[in-house]
Amino acid sequence: MTVRPATPADVPALTAVYGHHVEHTLATFDLVPPTEADRAAWLAAHPGGRHRVLVVERDGAVVGFAASGPFRARPAYDATVETSIYLAPTATGQGLGRVLYGGLFDALAGEGLHRAVAVIAQPNPASEALHRAFGFSHVGTFEEVGRKFDRWVDVAWFQKEL
Repeated sequence: MTVRPATPADVPALTAVYGHHVEHTLATFDLVPPTEADRAAWLAAHPGGRHRVLVVERDGAVVGFAASGPFRARPAYDATVETSIYLAPTATGQGLGRVLYGGLFDALAGEGLHRAVAVIAQPNPASEALHRAFGFSHVGTFEEVGRKFDRWVDVAWFQKEL
């Protein structure tokens, strides 16, 4: 397996991985799968530095990605990033998430960041375990703030010092 920065050539795979989660999981509150143009614009907004996208390849195919992006638009939040990770359904439970997230946090180490935050729709014990393994701690839960698949969904907030 290989972890590397995402490139425009990865847009079809990024679109497929994320689209799966839009259509089948609570991992994102997007309700309509993105187009490749949507994902290309999203990737362009993560040029490197504090806001980047890494992919994990297995057997030459991209099977997941991790990203860091702005937490909030106001400048006082610049030293905080929101992180996320998505794997193809065929890539879960194999340690790829740990390798991928490890690569992301290694890449962020020299960027002068103070905090990373992650938002996890509930329930998602696998994502919680991954985040805790990387030093995130639970700081609160908003109850029934999202609605997907005809039900209300809680979101748990986690943070990590960088």
